[in-house]
Amino acid sequence: MLYVVLSLFVLACFAPLLHRYAGRHCGKFLAIVPAILFSYFVAQIPLISQGEALSQRWLWFPGIDIHLSFLLDGLSLLFALLITGIGTFILLYANRYLEGHPALGRFFLFLLTFMGAMLGLVLADNLITLFVFWELTTVSSFMLIGFNHEDAESRQKAHQGLMVTVIGGLALMTGFIMLGIAAGSYELSEILQHDLTGHALYLPMLVLILLGAFTKSAQTPFHFWLPNAMAAPTPVSAYLHSATMVKAGIYLLARLQPSLGDSAAWMLTLSAVGAVTMLTGIFLASRATGIKKVLAYSTVMALGTLTMLLGLGTEQAALAAVTFLLAHALYKGALFMIAGIIDHEAGVKDFQHASGLRHKMPLTCAVAILAALSLAGIIPLFGFVAKELLLEAVLSGSQWQMVLITATVVANIFVVLVAALLAIKPWFGKEISTPKAAHDPGLAMLAGPTVLAALGLFFGLFPFLADKWLLQAAASAVYGHQVSGYLALWHGINLPLLLSITSLCLGLLLYSQWQRWRNITAFVERLSQVGPEALYTKMMAGLVLFAAWQTKVLQSGYLRNYLLTTIATLLLLVGWALLRLDNFDISLDLHDVKIQEAAVFLILLITILSAVLVKSFLAAVALLGALGFAVALIYVFFSAIDVGITQVLVETITVLLLVLVVYRLPEFRKLSSTINRARDAIVAISCGALITFIILLVTNARSMEGISSFLIENSVPEGYGRNIVNVILVDFRALDTLGEIFVLALVAIGIYAMVHLRTGAKPVTNADKRLSNELKKTTALSEGDKK
Repeated sequence: MLYVVLSLFVLACFAPLLHRYAGRHCGKFLAIVPAILFSYFVAQIPLISQGEALSQRWLWFPGIDIHLSFLLDGLSLLFALLITGIGTFILLYANRYLEGHPALGRFFLFLLTFMGAMLGLVLADNLITLFVFWELTTVSSFMLIGFNHEDAESRQKAHQGLMVTVIGGLALMTGFIMLGIAAGSYELSEILQHDLTGHALYLPMLVLILLGAFTKSAQTPFHFWLPNAMAAPTPVSAYLHSATMVKAGIYLLARLQPSLGDSAAWMLTLSAVGAVTMLTGIFLASRATGIKKVLAYSTVMALGTLTMLLGLGTEQAALAAVTFLLAHALYKGALFMIAGIIDHEAGVKDFQHASGLRHKMPLTCAVAILAALSLAGIIPLFGFVAKELLLEAVLSGSQWQMVLITATVVANIFVVLVAALLAIKPWFGKEISTPKAAHDPGLAMLAGPTVLAALGLFFGLFPFLADKWLLQAAASAVYGHQVSGYLALWHGINLPLLLSITSLCLGLLLYSQWQRWRNITAFVERLSQVGPEALYTKMMAGLVLFAAWQTKVLQSGYLRNYLLTTIATLLLLVGWALLRLDNFDISLDLHDVKIQEAAVFLILLITILSAVLVKSFLAAVALLGALGFAVALIYVFFSAIDVGITQVLVETITVLLLVLVVYRLPEFRKLSSTINRARDAIVAISCGALITFIILLVTNARSMEGISSFLIENSVPEGYGRNIVNVILVDFRALDTLGEIFVLALVAIGIYAMVHLRTGAKPVTNADKRLSNELKKTTALSEGDKK
């Protein structure tokens, strides 16, 4: 499965190059790979439907027991089929929709990267692996939403989606770490074997994980970013809303339900948040006039419905959730692509500017009506089966039964209204002129919505096929045990059917009064000024103001202020921690100090005081060099000859470089007052005393064997060297050494620039003046020779 995911990332890397050579046929070639992957997952259906699972694992970070592991069971198979199947049609659709766009190759790069990240997310069997793909979907979706980056609105909406989901991602990372600690493993297949609801970390990790899932799947109050993501091209909207990014949070909740779902906190939170999101989304959809906006808000409704079902925690709710998820992916993917077709072929994005298109776009009209009927839950479409299961699950649940059934029926009434808008408004009524000459698109754009809408009809007529081969295994993975429910088109005349008919009639009645409904609810537009999105806008504005303030105060541009702040913070935090220690043992034994060691200490003290008090740059540099040589003597006294030699070389080079730099600096000036220097001296002495105190404390409090024995034992077998110091530098702490090399290289480049690239600068010292005069003489002689 690793190679399945990697194939999409490799294909993404070559997409721009392929577009350069294949041109308008690029999308057709790219669609071959996800189609092959879809076939691969279809081939796994017989095995997975029998309750089996496939797993693969590779060592990633063996030192901390982190693996690159993947799991294919009923739930991940359902998502994998949606991701690759719908992704194939999206590539074909986008190839025609964005034909001629100069950045189409870049678009395919982002889209395939997102597809690979989403596939890796649903197949991951390790929390860390899952989180890596989770964040990769966030980044790639940011690129897709902001694809038209020259448009300020696209940039702003992409940034909004990124900020909301990244904040949730940070919370999720912390929750995953706590989950791994609580379960004793980061492997999902092992975590799901334990009920963690009684663990001491359960409540905080639940809050963090739910925050990550809610922000990703646009639950209230984080729902506002998803409709705003409609700034993306329609192929992106169709893919993100039907089967991928917005369903990632739902997938996570469904995946973790066997381990975290058997608690009152889980059930109450998911039921309440899901129901509120369901009503919020469908209410806003009922007022919108933009076709994509209506679809986006109805997606928020669907995500809330799925969350509410997962909160019920029953066997029937698990089956209803996966059935509703499949039905929603089929009709919503088709409807979004239909919205793009109307825009692409007729130039219409709003219901108010579309009417009578059925005469000029008969095929598109038929597909749109079929998908909209599934959205409304009309028999014999698969949406009807999903809606019946939804009502049965809510009726059979004991969790706030009356409240949830009322919310569900109200939501279904508005769903019928939305479906009627999509199935009637653009196609029927008086024909009006459109910005473009409307006509049906070609096969590339119409294939996707046609197949998805037809599957909605097929699975509606034969729901037992989807149930037997796919949904039973998915529901069992969500519930944690084998489910015993079944799907059927007709369950007889019962309460769910009566509620469904009632919602259908009331929804059509509401459609007939749609404009009056919009007028009555116009006050909502004023309330939006104090809603979640307005709060987000104010928070971002406050963040900018805070950044400006802290830049002015903390990042003043003076290095001494940075050092003072850092050292003062260290003193406060570490000093406070030391003061809270109950007891500590410090002993200072000076009886074995030798005369030469005392002499070196005296030299160190004198050079330090002299360097601080001297008023010449060159003298200060020379004294610092003497300080370094004295430190090298200490290394030699304690048998660290290699380190001493290194110290001498470093000090020599440092002194020479500093002399070259100081040569170019202006004459010494007093840049601080006496009070500031006294303050700096107090802070510096306090910091030195604190470090000395810590060293003495650690030296006397050693409770474990030192690392030196390990280094001595492993120097030859692990590092292949008998010089232990060299082995430490180049093997045991190789990355640290590499970082030091980079730092030295950067310093060298900076010094070179300061010494040799001062073109046009006025001489600031007598030496510079002499050098400038010599250059002028040389230039004059050269010009005379030329003449």
